[in-house]
Amino acid sequence: MNIIAWIILGIIAGAIAKAIYPGRQGGGIISAMILGVIGALIGGTLVALLQTGRLQLTAATLSIPGLIVAIIGAIIAIFIWGLVTGSTSA
Repeated sequence: MNIIAWIILGIIAGAIAKAIYPGRQGGGIISAMILGVIGALIGGTLVALLQTGRLQLTAATLSIPGLIVAIIGAIIAIFIWGLVTGSTSA
């Protein structure tokens, strides 16, 4: 996928995931973009695993289904980051 498309997908998915996830997550637009790109990788990999039965590193595409997958992946990334850092979502 084109790097510009990754940045656009990352900004949109990260911002939506931060808005959906309960609690306060720090950071600004850069952290939302990084979170969205990581979410696209997590979501794309999970979709590939469910479709093919094999674990392969794949990213979501810049489309409506890809955006939904990236948002779900970003929410998973927020949850995992909260577990790793020990922060509470209150």
